Amino acid sequence: MTGPGPMSPTPEYAALCAESEALGLACRGGFHPEPADAVPAFADGSAAATVILYGFIGSRQWPLFASSAERADGLPNSLDRWSRRVIDALALRHRAVGLYPSSGPPWLPFQRWARRAEHLHRSPLGILIHAEFGLWHAYRGALALRTPVALPRRSRRPSPCDSCNGRPCLEACPVGAVQPAEYDHVACHDHVSSGAGLDCFEAGCRARRSCPVGRALRYPAEQARFHMAAFVRRR
Repeated sequence: MTGPGPMSPTPEYAALCAESEALGLACRGGFHPEPADAVPAFADGSAAATVILYGFIGSRQWPLFASSAERADGLPNSLDRWSRRVIDALALRHRAVGLYPSSGPPWLPFQRWARRAEHLHRSPLGILIHAEFGLWHAYRGALALRTPVALPRRSRRPSPCDSCNGRPCLEACPVGAVQPAEYDHVACHDHVSSGAGLDCFEAGCRARRSCPVGRALRYPAEQARFHMAAFVRRR
C-alpha cells in the first residue's frame, strides 16, 4: 500500500487525533512497533500493531487541563492523573492500552518512541527539539492499539540547532548547569529553589527561553510556574 503524502493525516489517524484534541491532548505522531521499541505486550500476550503518542504543543492544550478537576483538587501529580484519565478514556473506546512516561521503574522509552513518531533532534539542553515547535512541546502518554493504523509520513528536517547562531541556550543558564555534553541537575535545582532563581521559577528555564525556535509557543507564566514547581518538588 502506498503511504500518504508528507504529513497528510489518514482518515483513521485523523479521527483519533480529533478525539484527543477534543479531550485536551494533541496527536504527536505514531509508529508501528518493532522489537527494539520495547512496547509492552497486551495482557493476552499479543503485540501492539500501532502506537500513537499524545501531548502538549506550547500552551494550546493547557486551558483544558487548567480547568480540570485534577488541577483544582490540590492532590499530587495532577497533570499525570489528568493525562491518564484522558488517555484511558481513549483506550476504553478503542480496546487499546494507555502507556505513560511516569509509569516506572522500569521506565518506558518515550524519547525513542517520540523520535520514531516525529522527526526530532536532541538539543544541547537534552530536550528533544522540533523544527517548528522548538523546545515547547511535551509527551503525556501513548495509546497502544491492536490494529494497524496508516500513519502520516514524517517530514525530514535538519536539526535547527545545527544552524543556530551562537547557541544562546548554552550561555543563558545563570549557574552554568547546561553544557554541551552534560546537565548539572543539582546546580539547576538549587538555583531554581533559591531566591536567586526566581526568574527561572516564575517564567521557566532561562536557557530554554533563549532558544529562538518556536518562540511564539513559549509557555505562559502560569504553565511555566506549574512545571518549575513540579521540578522543585521532585528532588
